[in-house]
Amino acid sequence: MDTSTLSSHLHSSSPKLALTAACGAGIMWGTGALVVNILVARHGFTPENVSFWRFVIGAVVLVGVFGRAISWSRLRPLLTTVLLAGVTMAGYVLLWFLGIEQLGAAVPTLIALCLPPVIVAIIAVARGQETADLQLVFVLSAAILGTVLVITQHGTITAGVGPHNTLLGVAFSIGSALLYAGFSMISGRISIALGAGPATACLTVVAAAVMSLYALCRPFTWPTEIPPQAWLLYLGIVTAALALLAFSWGAARLKPTALTVATLLEPLTAVVLSAFLLDQHFGTLQWLGATLLLLSIWGLGSRISAKIENKRPAISQVGGAPFI
Repeated sequence: MDTSTLSSHLHSSSPKLALTAACGAGIMWGTGALVVNILVARHGFTPENVSFWRFVIGAVVLVGVFGRAISWSRLRPLLTTVLLAGVTMAGYVLLWFLGIEQLGAAVPTLIALCLPPVIVAIIAVARGQETADLQLVFVLSAAILGTVLVITQHGTITAGVGPHNTLLGVAFSIGSALLYAGFSMISGRISIALGAGPATACLTVVAAAVMSLYALCRPFTWPTEIPPQAWLLYLGIVTAALALLAFSWGAARLKPTALTVATLLEPLTAVVLSAFLLDQHFGTLQWLGATLLLLSIWGLGSRISAKIENKRPAISQVGGAPFI
C-alpha cells in the first residue's frame, strides 16, 4: 500500500475510529459511575467533592502531557469559546449531581443522557447538517428507549419525593442536558483548532477552576486512607484525562448526534458492572435495553459507512484534526 493510499484509508476510516473513541469514552465514564458510588456509599464523599478532584487530577495529567503542545497563537482567538466550553463542562456535571440529590439517580440520568441526542439532532436537521431519514429516527429511538430500559428501576423513580424536590430535580436535569448538548456541539470545533490533547487539557483546567468555586458552599476534602485515594486517582486519570481525550478526539471527527448517542454506553457499562461486581439484578428489560443501545451504535456505524462510500468526509479535505 503506497503513501497516498494509506493516507486515504486513514482519513476515510477516521469517522469509524472516532465512533469507537466516543464509545470508549462512554465506557470509561460508566466505570467511573461505579467508582463514584463506592466513594459516596462506603467512604462518605459527596458527588461534588469527587467531581472536583476528578477534574483536578485529570487537569494535572493532561497539562503534564500536552502542556507544551498548547499554542497560544491558536488558543488566543478561541479563548472565550474555551472558557465558555469549560464552564459548560463543569456545569452539566454539577447540575446532574444536584438533580440526583433531589430525585435519586434514575430520572436525572435519563433526562441528562437522553435529551442531548434529541436536541443536537433537531438542531443539526434544522441547519441541514443531518438528514431526517428513517435511519436517524431508528438510531435515536433505539438509543433513547434502550437507555430508559437500562437505567429505570421499577418502583424507585420518584418514590417518597415531594413536588418541590421533583420540580427542582427535573429543572437541574434539563439544565444538565442542555449544557451537555451545547458542549457536544462546540467541543469538536475546539479540538480541530487546538488538537484533541491541548483542547482537552485547556477545557479540564477551566472545569476544575469552576468546580473549585463550589467549595465556597461545601468545602472539599482529600482522603487520608489509601483505598479512596486510589479510586480518586483512577477517576482523574481514566475517567477524566483518558475519557475526555477520547471524547475530544471523537468530537473533531463526528457529528454531535453520533457523539452523544455513542456516549450512551455510559449507563449500560455502569449497570452491567453493578450486576457482575455488586451482585445487583440485571433484569430482562435491562438486557433488552442493552440490545437496543448496541443496535443504535451499529446503526451509527452503518450510517457513517454509507456516507464514506458516497462522499469523503469534510475532515479528510483538511487533512484531519491534529492530535497534539
